[in-house]
Amino acid sequence: MKKVVILESLGISKEELEGFKKPFEGEVEFAEFAKTTDTDKLIEEAKDADAMIIANMPMPGSVIEACPRLQFIDVAFTGVDHVGLDAAKAKGVKVSNASCYSNEAVSELVIGMALSMLRNIPQTQERVRAGGTKDGLVGSELKGKTVGIIGFGNIGRRTGELLHAFGCKVLAQSRSWHSDYPAYVQQLSQEELLKRSDIVVLHCPLNESTRGMIDYAKLSLMKPTALLINVARGPVCNEDDLARALNEGVIAGAAIDVFTKEPPLPAETQMLHAKNTLLTPHIAFATAESMTLRAEIVFDNLRAWLDGDQKNVIL
Repeated sequence: MKKVVILESLGISKEELEGFKKPFEGEVEFAEFAKTTDTDKLIEEAKDADAMIIANMPMPGSVIEACPRLQFIDVAFTGVDHVGLDAAKAKGVKVSNASCYSNEAVSELVIGMALSMLRNIPQTQERVRAGGTKDGLVGSELKGKTVGIIGFGNIGRRTGELLHAFGCKVLAQSRSWHSDYPAYVQQLSQEELLKRSDIVVLHCPLNESTRGMIDYAKLSLMKPTALLINVARGPVCNEDDLARALNEGVIAGAAIDVFTKEPPLPAETQMLHAKNTLLTPHIAFATAESMTLRAEIVFDNLRAWLDGDQKNVIL
């Protein structure tokens, strides 16, 4: 019998989780643990596991190396930059992700953030609660805006579809040129996209080529009236440079869901004190619907691995 450790919550009810585990009865022994960043504790929990299920909890290479039976890491997340892939590759451990589970959730948050920023919803709520009016806070419409999407994968494409439905002009930039993009999408260089966009949306993965990619120089290419939305990974954007650009009026505002550190953020974090920001604590992927879909994908990955037919392959 295989042992599978679930090392953090999958964001679904206990009843749902039991339903997903039931088809594996007699074949898999499951053990569940609370999320931790204590490597010694992780090693103790996973040392005799054949497979582990994690979400966005860091899984250091040192833990992977210390688990002699480990054969499979089932990641309930799209990005895998938090997993010690070098250690997994060296040990021959297979890795799968939960690609596409949050396409709708992330894309809808982008639309919500754009509308909120354009219509000054947070500011007008504060104004009305204080007995004020809309004076000086009349916003603008999403329709007609030029929106540049950096990272045009599955989530980027869905965001583009929604923006197109709102009447936006959609620009895109990816690592390579694609011939299968929708006709309403114009592919440009990153520099040209930054210059032309009213709103820039970051959907790119975090890797060595994208880490710190959006810095003060890149922000300076944007229009002073432009907005930045980051629902990708925090380190894709240099937070200190972004805070400086906002405070100096280099760009008009930013909606940020991801940070260099996972919330709760230290009080000294510069983004907490920057002008014209809408900040959320890494919620883009998290809806009731996406959590259920994510669990479906994760347990489908597990079934495929057990049957020798791995899906959503990272390694």
